[in-house]
Amino acid sequence: MLKILGVKIDNLSKKEILNKLECFLNEDGIHQVATINPEFILQAQKDSEFKKILNNCELRVADGAGIWFAYLRFGRYLKNRFTGIDIVQEVLRIANEKNIAIFLIASESGLSNWEKTREAILEKYPNLKIQGSNVDRKDAQRNLSAINCPIVLCALGAPYQEKLIHSLKLAKNDKIRLAIGVGGSFDFLTNKLKRAPKIMRKTGLEWLWRFGQEPRYRMKRICSAIFVFPVRILFNK
Repeated sequence: MLKILGVKIDNLSKKEILNKLECFLNEDGIHQVATINPEFILQAQKDSEFKKILNNCELRVADGAGIWFAYLRFGRYLKNRFTGIDIVQEVLRIANEKNIAIFLIASESGLSNWEKTREAILEKYPNLKIQGSNVDRKDAQRNLSAINCPIVLCALGAPYQEKLIHSLKLAKNDKIRLAIGVGGSFDFLTNKLKRAPKIMRKTGLEWLWRFGQEPRYRMKRICSAIFVFPVRILFNK
């Protein structure tokens, strides 16, 4: 584990991450998983509540080439980068194999509501039990106290999804075992957005692909990840 600008990130291989996810499903309590990228870390510098929630997650997975760069900067080697959509696909596989129900939380203003996401998932896993809700991400906590599925996938974007999952932990829901903030993953499942070619993902250029698909939406985020974050890391002691 390494702290980057005060935010903890676990350094685990893909196999170790998957083993932890399966263990979480067999343990009592809600286990919160965050996929942390440079934007999360920069946001955490301005939002102390968000930083505290990230550091208290049961698993903090590195997402983004910037995290790999930060590990190198501090003399460490990052074993694995695991994006939100990659984790979602693995969790869906596990849920299907073990016959575990999942709950989808989608943004009312997002590209992919939970119903469309459910349809897309059922094309691959027709027997998977899926429930869900579309919520206003700034006021999402009101109607989610009765979730009775062991797995929750929350696609509200940071910091809303992490704060919502944390509120479920505080409410001590005794049904949920694994809750993950998955960002824009639902849009990939519904094919509203296309994933970058593998070569771009492996070389850390997926941001360029996503900028091409959503230039107006991505401009500020990419500037933060590509310029602001590396400068903060280079001058951090």
